[in-house]
Amino acid sequence: MATLRRLPQAKRSSAVLAGEASAEATLHPSAPAAAGTGEAGDPRAAAFFDCDNTIVQGAAIFYLGLGLYKRKFFSHRELLRFAWQQTYFRLHGAEHAGHMADVRESALSIVAGHRAADLERICEEVFEEYMAEKIWPGTRALVRMHLEAGQRVWLVTAAPVEAARVIAARLGMTGALGTVSETLGGVYTGRLVGEPLHGPAKAEAVKALALREGLDLARCAAYSDSSNDIPMLSLVGYPYVINPDAELRRHAREQGWRVRDFRTGRKAARVGIPAAAGLGAAAGGAAAAMAIHRNRRR
Repeated sequence: MATLRRLPQAKRSSAVLAGEASAEATLHPSAPAAAGTGEAGDPRAAAFFDCDNTIVQGAAIFYLGLGLYKRKFFSHRELLRFAWQQTYFRLHGAEHAGHMADVRESALSIVAGHRAADLERICEEVFEEYMAEKIWPGTRALVRMHLEAGQRVWLVTAAPVEAARVIAARLGMTGALGTVSETLGGVYTGRLVGEPLHGPAKAEAVKALALREGLDLARCAAYSDSSNDIPMLSLVGYPYVINPDAELRRHAREQGWRVRDFRTGRKAARVGIPAAAGLGAAAGGAAAAMAIHRNRRR
């Protein structure tokens, strides 16, 4: 396993700090153990999935906000702001930088002084209350096909790493990369480690994880709906665009990336998974074919 070589903290950008912190958080005691690959799998291949509007309809952080409001973490006025931002996201299918910054600052002020263990418990409850029924079936099938083909699968999201772990675990993923908030003695300080895992920070997290896990990014796949994730999609050999915003759709057309829109009712079984993401061997191809066959029968 490769060892991550670091620059002094003062010389690293906030995006790099965020990415490294997120990769390290996968080793946290509460994080699920990374799943290995089967005999038919490729230990150097993996798939990386964005969360909002790629796996979950809407944005995970807004559902978390609703859950925190229900538990009296903040006011009715703040709930209305969360609701407006969620409505904007669902209508436009894109992240607005101002909204995301506002949500980040609100979220940090809300959790400051609370215990990380309490937020992890709340995230479990929020998934059942708001997100379990909002998973895109097509993307869920893609996750399953990668796993059944013996590949590791990671969620990569700007949502808090505590929420990311829950979503990843419920989908049977290997693990999750998410935004890391600073804690002291298990209590949130109200500050982030680096910056939110968004845009370039996601790419840094994937690079740090790939180095640690011995992954060959040229053999890996990535999936996202947002132009903000072009840095992450550009890292891998097999970028896939799911439910894209207008800017990402244009970029994908220019780059020749495959586009799948589950909002139109297409079946994930018709998509398949990247041939070079560990499926070059006949055994790997057979595993993918079996997964597709099972999905069609469902």
